[in-house]
Amino acid sequence: MTLTGQLPPLNALRAFAISGRKGSFRAAADEMCVTPGAVAQQVRALEQHLGMTLFHRLPRGLALTPSGAAYLRDVTRAFDILTESTSKLLAQPNTVTISVTPTFAAKLLIPRLAEFHAELPEIELRTVATEALSDFERDQVDIAIRLTHMPFSSELETTLLFNQELVVVASPHLVRGLTLPLNVMQLQTLPLLHDMQNYWPFFLQSEEKQPGSAFNLTALALDAALAGQGVAVACRAFVNADIDAGRLVQVMDITKTLASSYFLVCKRAAAQRQIVRSVWEWCVKRLSLPFQ
Repeated sequence: MTLTGQLPPLNALRAFAISGRKGSFRAAADEMCVTPGAVAQQVRALEQHLGMTLFHRLPRGLALTPSGAAYLRDVTRAFDILTESTSKLLAQPNTVTISVTPTFAAKLLIPRLAEFHAELPEIELRTVATEALSDFERDQVDIAIRLTHMPFSSELETTLLFNQELVVVASPHLVRGLTLPLNVMQLQTLPLLHDMQNYWPFFLQSEEKQPGSAFNLTALALDAALAGQGVAVACRAFVNADIDAGRLVQVMDITKTLASSYFLVCKRAAAQRQIVRSVWEWCVKRLSLPFQ
């Protein structure tokens, strides 16, 4: 009897599916370009693997057992799904999937997509914005950008994009009339914007919980800061463009550099697709500090 969850060999499943559809080992052998004996042997091995009979062998062909008929429906559906998935994959040979955090996507990648398409017009970039770690094979991800730290597995290729330097920012309208940089007491008189990272204790030099609006994403806290609703803490890389454009100002001269940094990551492959390498090189060029 087979172990629970142990899949049969793919060739045996294929021989069974075609034999069930054709109604004979000989007809299945013609389609598979092998001998009838080879097909019969694959089906017999599958039956032994499953511990049950799938066909009644008749003088003029085959007849499915009730278990065989039910199994054939499921196996046929599984092969149809595989065929459809493969067709979709082959129909998009120029697609590269990149997994990034939502804030990285909103503040750095999306604003540069026009540049990407101008430089690599033949590549379709599929962006997956998630905080979850990516499984390159399970999630069909080619490249990931993640906040992490060394050391890395030998199975991964990595490149540092930038360190995470935290700064405190606000809309210039919110701090109009105040002398910058602010000290801790002045900062506490302003509405504070919180995200899941909760870096305020460092800048306020206090572990006491501070009031203010809270968001599950740093990008949302920054949008609120841009709207003049409060003061936010963020990685400098995410606010550089807004500071340069005058939409945000750095309101404290205190900064904090964290141990974790933003890295470009992919799985090492002996035969990596050239378009994946092209996207990798573009990311190194356009998403590293200083931004170009």
